[in-house]
Amino acid sequence: MSFVKLPREQKLQLVEQIQHYFEMELSQEIGQLAGENLLDFMIKELSPYLYNQAMSDARGVISERMASIEEELYALEKPATRGR
Repeated sequence: MSFVKLPREQKLQLVEQIQHYFEMELSQEIGQLAGENLLDFMIKELSPYLYNQAMSDARGVISERMASIEEELYALEKPATRGR
């Protein structure tokens, strides 16, 4: 599975946030390239977990919707009576 490819603008914004985090929380400066490399690493490592969680969430939503549809279909049934 290939990892997420971000648009350049989003990637630059995330790199700025990483740089800000390093500066504020760790009192370290990292450059643009180091920030991009860290972001690429994090995306590569986290993508399978995030993808699997998204799939699990989607299965849950679909399951709930199918149960709702099934209930609606039962509600549409007509009572079967024998002719008199």
